[in-house]
Amino acid sequence: MMAGRLIAVVGPSGVGKDTVMAGLHAARPGLGIVRRVITRPADLGGEKFVAIPETGFMQSRDRGDFVLHWSAHGLFYGIPAGVRSQLEAGQDLLVNLSRGVLQQAQQRFAGMIVLHLTASPAVLAERLAGRGRETAVQIVARLGRSVDSLPASLNMVTVSNDGDLAQTVTNALRALYPDRG
Repeated sequence: MMAGRLIAVVGPSGVGKDTVMAGLHAARPGLGIVRRVITRPADLGGEKFVAIPETGFMQSRDRGDFVLHWSAHGLFYGIPAGVRSQLEAGQDLLVNLSRGVLQQAQQRFAGMIVLHLTASPAVLAERLAGRGRETAVQIVARLGRSVDSLPASLNMVTVSNDGDLAQTVTNALRALYPDRG
């Protein structure tokens, strides 16, 4: 039985998932952030993650080192199996997840909640341009991709991250902990 909750953070590229997660952790230090294992070069910046070559990732996957794993955009992502012991110890954990593994995660983690972050297309475009990882054409293509809606069966809260980070964090904490303040 899990005493802590897995909080799956989802939203489009540029919505500020990592920034909001860091803000939530700063406001509530006991709230942990799961560091994903990714087959991406370590020097690309962005979120704090464990870089691993694809062959190492496959070996880790085959050993059962991940509680969840998936591929997206030519990369492989894994959630370390150690999160189970943290959850069992009562810690709530934030994790940046792909929409494609949400139902699988819900089956594996009782009490999981999804924090769905949104922002206007103009804000997303500005943030993506600010990252400097994509050309203007790539950003337009990314923003034009259709996004599948999230399954209605998920325990989910939606919070806008269009404006001030402090307000987003406050709104997210109220939604995630309505009885704790």
